[in-house]
Amino acid sequence: MAINKEKEETHVLMVAFGAIGHMNPMIRLGKRLVSKGLHVTFATTEDARGLMLQSSSSSSTTNSIAGIHLEFYSDGLSQDYDRKANMDQHMESLIKHGPMNLSTIIQTHTPKFSCIINNPFVPWAADVAAAHGIPTAMLWIQPCTLYAIYYRFYNNLNPFPTSENPKMSVEIPGLPLLLTEDLPSFIIPSNLLGCFPKILSEVLQNMKKLKWVLGNSFHELENEVIDSMNEVHPIRPVGPLVPSSLLGEDQELDISVDLWKSEDACIEWLNQRDCSSVIYISFGSILDTSGKDMECIATALKNTKRPFLWVVKPPDSDVKEGDPQLPLGFSEDTKDQGLMVQWSPQTKVLAHQSVGCFLSHCGWNSLLEAITAGVPVLAFPKWTDQPTNAKLIVDVLRVGVRLRPDKEGVVSSEEVEKCIEEIMSGPSSEEYHKNATKLKRAAREAVADGGSSGRNIQWFVDELIGNSCP
Repeated sequence: MAINKEKEETHVLMVAFGAIGHMNPMIRLGKRLVSKGLHVTFATTEDARGLMLQSSSSSSTTNSIAGIHLEFYSDGLSQDYDRKANMDQHMESLIKHGPMNLSTIIQTHTPKFSCIINNPFVPWAADVAAAHGIPTAMLWIQPCTLYAIYYRFYNNLNPFPTSENPKMSVEIPGLPLLLTEDLPSFIIPSNLLGCFPKILSEVLQNMKKLKWVLGNSFHELENEVIDSMNEVHPIRPVGPLVPSSLLGEDQELDISVDLWKSEDACIEWLNQRDCSSVIYISFGSILDTSGKDMECIATALKNTKRPFLWVVKPPDSDVKEGDPQLPLGFSEDTKDQGLMVQWSPQTKVLAHQSVGCFLSHCGWNSLLEAITAGVPVLAFPKWTDQPTNAKLIVDVLRVGVRLRPDKEGVVSSEEVEKCIEEIMSGPSSEEYHKNATKLKRAAREAVADGGSSGRNIQWFVDELIGNSCP
């Protein structure tokens, strides 16, 4: 009874940036904490309110989702402000207005929060927590590999490319040799985005503000690099934080936030296809695929004559006959070969027996879903952590191949076609599928009670309960 009383007094506040790739892993961690008997409040920016409360894949009320209480704070901008087009200004406004508005949430909550959990893109939440005498945990939402790279880069522990030597290779304990093309875009000399490197620098150079660092991964997936950080600044993986159904759990317990309503008709289409025959293509919620890339992918898909399911998201890339991003006549020519949808129920798609590979931009959430579904990956990375994620997929986990650009930086249709054939029927195809199946099993074992991530979550809960005791 004493333990139950302590749990009743253990309240946790989670603070996230208002993008679905940031919110979903945080919410799923929150759900696991709720299942341990803790009280969880989730706070994100006001502009994400509609996504949180109207998502078709979430069971929500006006102020809660899956037993998690919801709060929203202003980033200082109007609702119709184009945050995506003005990201630097958006982040500056969030840094300016977020702390005061988050502080109001903390002050009005009773009883006092025992912990605040932020992610790397709202580092100022740790300062707000300190001002209220509350310890902070950070949920690292990218691979632990990226945590190790960024920590070593921003704390000058290893040599990295410079303007004078932009092509140097990088050696990181627990990882194969990293070329410039394998590094996250924010740390290479040619990076043009100023706000994110500044934020990451703030986080990684001020780790003393954090009492705990948790990771959206599992030990068996990145064991060497995770172990390499134990003597530097440890990270404890508590994932994969993916939909429950991919982990063999009740599908009704799935919790996620989506930008658009998915087209469930694609599952009926998949039901008519042979096992492991379909190429699934999706580039996530943020990345806009260039017209040249669309044309090359379309040409390759047509040439392979293999069935495909292609997510071409609205509104920028709305598919219609005559769209300049697609070869003229492509939709008509491939109507019996493939299906194009504006948004898909990705969890169900990846879990479907007809899917043979996933052509992905290599966002970490999508890759974790592919890994837990046991699906090999065709890696088509563009920026931020995606190049390093592709390196993991190809050279560490060996569950896929990477599309390589030509001298002009363009991935040709011939390259796409070659890689599709390699992963679907090439000499290493069986190895990719065998490795993917092993990781699927390892992911389920990790989150189970007694598994590596299950133990880390229990350790964290015990820490919080101990911290909340008088």
